[in-house]
Amino acid sequence: MIDKYKLTLLKIIEMKESFRLKETFAWITADEKTYVEIAKEELNKRRKELEKFVRWHPYFLVTLESYQIEGKDKIPEIVTRMTESAEKFGIGPMSAVAGTLAEFAVEAMHDAGATYAMVDNGGDVALICDREVLVGIYAGESPFSNRIALKLHPSSSLLGVCTSSGTVGHSISFGNADAATVISNSASLSDAAATALGNSVTDAQSVSKAFGVIKHVEGIKGALIIYKDTLATWGEIPEIVKI
Repeated sequence: MIDKYKLTLLKIIEMKESFRLKETFAWITADEKTYVEIAKEELNKRRKELEKFVRWHPYFLVTLESYQIEGKDKIPEIVTRMTESAEKFGIGPMSAVAGTLAEFAVEAMHDAGATYAMVDNGGDVALICDREVLVGIYAGESPFSNRIALKLHPSSSLLGVCTSSGTVGHSISFGNADAATVISNSASLSDAAATALGNSVTDAQSVSKAFGVIKHVEGIKGALIIYKDTLATWGEIPEIVKI
């Protein structure tokens, strides 16, 4: 009989909050409020470290080329990560700022015990997930915009899914891609790579060749480009689903 069995329902309560600090506007997702607060603290801490460094090294903020740093033992870790990610593509370190901040926040959540943590910092996403997750892609006026998502499988390792656009947002891009998305094991790396990839898309004919700027970098799993009504992929891309 049914009353001989004890039935248990486990309801996963997902917390999602926005966080704004000057130019940083992020969405933080976790199972517990505690982890969300940890992410906020980490974002605040790392931004302060970056701002302090930039006050004494203003060129770091504006250069569009690789930035050389000395005495790395005295350099904030956020500066080191941004510099190392960006120099793989010969571009300025600020190309990796959003993804690097998101990465630090998710790492802090994970260190505190979170098995599901995601920070979306203006389209640059860092996450660890113990369940399937859909990451949607916004691509401006393209017919693919808000119509597709990447279906990510559970992973205890951090993933970075970052998108750059030459037609959407205020970030600097020298290309015309509606969306250039890169997946890797680092949101810092993915952010810089997405910028470099987006810079390489000038027209429909350039799409297939654009992937050449990121293929040589270790750690990058795959990438996706949306240019108007064209969608192209390279590498190991998660399943693309309609939303």
